[in-house]
Amino acid sequence: MVIMRRSREKYKRLFKLLFAAVLVLGVVGLYGLMWIYYYNPYVLQSEFSFYRRGNWLIILLYAILLTFFLYTYGGFKIGFLKNGNLIYSQIISIIFVNVFTYFQIAIIDKRFVSPVYMLALTVGDILYVLLWTMLFLIVYRAMFPPRRLLFIEGDRRDYHLRDKINSREDKYEIQESISYRRGMEVIADKIRKYDAVIIGDMPSHERNLILKFCYQKGIRTYTVPKISDILLRTSDEMNLFDTPLFLSRNLGLTIEQQWMKRLEDILLSILMLVVFSPVFLIAAIAIKGTDGGPVFYKQDRLTLNGKVFKIYKFRTMVVDAENRSGPVLASEKDPRILPIGRILRSTRMDELPQLINVLKGEMALVGPRPERPELAAEIEKKIPEFSYRLGVKAGLTGMAQVYGKYNTTAYDKLKLDLMYIRKYSLLLDLKIIIMTPKILFLKESTEGVLPDSEESAE
Repeated sequence: MVIMRRSREKYKRLFKLLFAAVLVLGVVGLYGLMWIYYYNPYVLQSEFSFYRRGNWLIILLYAILLTFFLYTYGGFKIGFLKNGNLIYSQIISIIFVNVFTYFQIAIIDKRFVSPVYMLALTVGDILYVLLWTMLFLIVYRAMFPPRRLLFIEGDRRDYHLRDKINSREDKYEIQESISYRRGMEVIADKIRKYDAVIIGDMPSHERNLILKFCYQKGIRTYTVPKISDILLRTSDEMNLFDTPLFLSRNLGLTIEQQWMKRLEDILLSILMLVVFSPVFLIAAIAIKGTDGGPVFYKQDRLTLNGKVFKIYKFRTMVVDAENRSGPVLASEKDPRILPIGRILRSTRMDELPQLINVLKGEMALVGPRPERPELAAEIEKKIPEFSYRLGVKAGLTGMAQVYGKYNTTAYDKLKLDLMYIRKYSLLLDLKIIIMTPKILFLKESTEGVLPDSEESAE
């Protein structure tokens, strides 16, 4: 079984490439037909009509945009994302591309044409990707069944990781667990029986022995990184001598990066305030009309170098909510949350007033989530490295917000934030900003926390 699995594995990339190619060609083909037989001859004024090369250029631009959004949002990640997340990624990519294309046509024709045909195209695109993806998933699951895993447990409690892996029954199947304390000889006999190994949080010596053994035998491993692993992985390579070296710095962003990031914050926050001004108006009316209390909620949070500032958010709870319960994070069915507050929270629109904090220079558009001082102090008692997140300004969105969940543990959020800080670039910022709309309507990214979570109430 293991040998058969490995023989098929080398074809997986080609199989996924086939899926992506047919997906893109089908959607682009539908747009091409719509453009050639409707928009170009009948909608555009005669002086703007395109001919052979012009038509191909317009269709190519659509294909490039579609590929970009599908790649960015994960629409090609069959076998990696959950089925619902995969299809959601494809649908939101199609919607964004078609909206952009509609405005492109409006600019070319210097008028807003009827959106009915573009809406019809979008519906057709969605039906096509649903049919193709579901059919392909059936074949993919048959060819690449869930991996049979051995879980090698470490000292730190790994139940969160185990639960996450068990939630992907389509991809993984933990068939046996064993403690690293059983010894390498016993563990080696177990490893040979499985497709892959999950290495928990254990001492480096034992972990290295397991890693080298699996590498020698050609068995893939999934390893829980330590903070030191993140720091080492994001270090610079040095070949100054004949001995390879890793150079690790802790100087924060360079002065050029700080200037570019600030310019990015100012320009994009102003643009977003203009675009979302209707949301501000509707939210203000709804909150004020509910109980007559203030529209905005202010709270102390931490930013660069531990500086405390007042964060702005739309008020989503009853007035003086914390006087009743103390500083605890809202649960999913918290009675303190206002009706409009549930909508704002579920879409994360309650965070929009933080654009004001960005303009003031207290926050950045992208960065670690701003924590409350008292709760950060509690977390640091258990995780002293948690303060490393303060190497950059707190952000409205960030790597931990995009790739994590609302109830992701503080330790895992720290790892994601450290990866962002250590590998910062303007392109990384733009990628995270583009990724942010995808998570707004994903329920798993706005789940309430577990009872023992260390996060903040608002």
